[in-house]
Amino acid sequence: MVKAVIFDMDGLMIDTEKLLVKYWLEAARYYGYQVEREQILGIRSLAAKYAVPKLQAEIGEDFDYYKVRTLRIQLMNEHIEAHGLEEKRGLGQLLDYLNEHHYLLAVATATDPERTKRYLGSLDRLKYFDQIVCASMVKNGKPAPDIYLEAAARLHVDPSACMALEDSPNGIMAAYQAGMYPVMVPDLSQPDEDTKKLLYGCVEDLSKVIALLKEM
Repeated sequence: MVKAVIFDMDGLMIDTEKLLVKYWLEAARYYGYQVEREQILGIRSLAAKYAVPKLQAEIGEDFDYYKVRTLRIQLMNEHIEAHGLEEKRGLGQLLDYLNEHHYLLAVATATDPERTKRYLGSLDRLKYFDQIVCASMVKNGKPAPDIYLEAAARLHVDPSACMALEDSPNGIMAAYQAGMYPVMVPDLSQPDEDTKKLLYGCVEDLSKVIALLKEM
């Protein structure tokens, strides 16, 4: 029986993955790096310790991940300040259902704590969550299971009683390795064959998660 639902944030609850990709590409090209969209898609939810060698292997050993990332954050912050944030379809309906049925809720995100709270607070969604766990709070970020195990521990729930909601393969791998029920809500790409093998379910928007919970 599922007692807790743990949410990724970017691309799952908030429509920010398109901005992350746009501004990663813009920042990388500003510094003269030839980067393809597929390479940025490949680092979604990926911790820096894994993303750095991956991108350097694909782009070149001189790729300065942290310099590019700093500019990406600046550009994205400017965009958000000017245009605000959009939440993903079905989020409100799902959160209301989970609240009414007394599920424990946590966020497990690669984004830092300050921005996580600011983003969710700006949409009035922060109040729904019992715990916020960010990659900076654990030894290993996604696709390692640490962040999901930490979220379960803070909720005082066994990982086997948790459903994890993700939009990226790296996040699904983390949830699967944590022993949870991984559910994908695709954003910028559909699950590949390897990711499909790890899924408990795959739904088109967050409201459809309610049906999965009712079936369990």
